[in-house]
Amino acid sequence: MDLSVYLQATEEELCDILSIREGMTAPLYQMMQYHLGWLDTQLAPEEAPRGKRLRPLLCLLACEATGGDWRRALGAAAAVELVHNFSLLHDDIEDNSALRRHRATVWSLWGIAQGINAGDGMWAVARLAVHRLSRAGCGPAQVLWVARLLDHACLELCTGQFLDISFEERESVSLAEYERMIAGKTAALLAAALAMGAVLGGSHEQAVGAYQAFGYELGLTFQIRDDILGIWGDPARTGKSAASDILARKKTLPALYALQWERDHGYTDLARIYARPRLVPEHVPEVLGLLERAGALEFARDQVREHHRRTEISLVAAVAGASGPLSAQDKLSELAFSLVDRTF
Repeated sequence: MDLSVYLQATEEELCDILSIREGMTAPLYQMMQYHLGWLDTQLAPEEAPRGKRLRPLLCLLACEATGGDWRRALGAAAAVELVHNFSLLHDDIEDNSALRRHRATVWSLWGIAQGINAGDGMWAVARLAVHRLSRAGCGPAQVLWVARLLDHACLELCTGQFLDISFEERESVSLAEYERMIAGKTAALLAAALAMGAVLGGSHEQAVGAYQAFGYELGLTFQIRDDILGIWGDPARTGKSAASDILARKKTLPALYALQWERDHGYTDLARIYARPRLVPEHVPEVLGLLERAGALEFARDQVREHHRRTEISLVAAVAGASGPLSAQDKLSELAFSLVDRTF
């Protein structure tokens, strides 16, 4: 599947949006450009890891699959990618993360205050990117609809992050609360990207809702699969050390299920370990054994299978009656399911 033409057009759109406006303010835009992988720490051009640009690709392919000219949707695709990266800039600060994609994070180089400001600036630039749709020939109603979808997704992102942070201080988090958290933190923006593309492809409200539902289920499946990989994944594939989520005591789905299983069966072993102020590598084998005792891996796999099934159903509903070329629909399907393949 060759997506290079979409990726190149997206990158060119992002570069144009983040071009430096004024000499005095150049460092603000350069911090954003550094984060996106275009500059090195000395602010010289660099080809650094940039992420896969999944959200803009989903937006552009949804537009094409629904019968639209995907090039008209580039402003929306750029906007959704910038919102995603705005959230990463702030997440790095909130998580005290010094590295992202094997590079120093913006805040670790230029300080927390400027890291926050760069994130805020990227959010504002994302909002302005939506208005580029007007000059691409999109009507006012479409632009307003896309803006509303993006704003709602931004709020959901912040809500999901709020819940994720608040869960760190709580001893007990239900599985329903966990799903609400990942619905905001992960699923909301994927759903918005697909819905925005469908809007710009000329879809009616019901069809847009179908694409949004498809993105929502895709996001849930993606996050649960990521939770599995965070504990049992191959470091060569995930890019982070095995069991890193255990050492961070993250309340991911397997851990929450095991903690609930212990409460139901009168055990407190895992809860006592997770109550420690800090875990060390020596704790990992013990935690893995407790997760195995509870059947946490198989439970999480079952959840992936169920949401994968729902994702397939929602995709069928989304493309039903779509007027776009079958090649675009096939690319959209292939890209989406490459994110959530069930091999662990």
